[in-house]
Amino acid sequence: MATTFEAVRAEALFASDLQSSQFPAGGEIRSAVAATLRSMGIQGCAARVASEFGDHPETAVARMAWALAQVRATYPAAETRTVRAIRSLRRPGAVIAA
Repeated sequence: MATTFEAVRAEALFASDLQSSQFPAGGEIRSAVAATLRSMGIQGCAARVASEFGDHPETAVARMAWALAQVRATYPAAETRTVRAIRSLRRPGAVIAA
């Protein structure tokens, strides 16, 4: 499940001119996301995504999957206390301090 930040960034990357065939590096992805958000805004990016899913659903699904994967690779989530607690449950005998 995508976080709100992931979703907004993925929509911005989706709406950008960057193409998967360009095999962009992390810096290019960050620049494209920032520039697209500056020029279109969050709502503009969401509108572009909705339009593409309506007009070209066969290609929009693959582009969104690519955009989300790139965002997750470029902006790794910070490990929160909740995530650490969940991971600690996987170890036998682990105790979570309140």
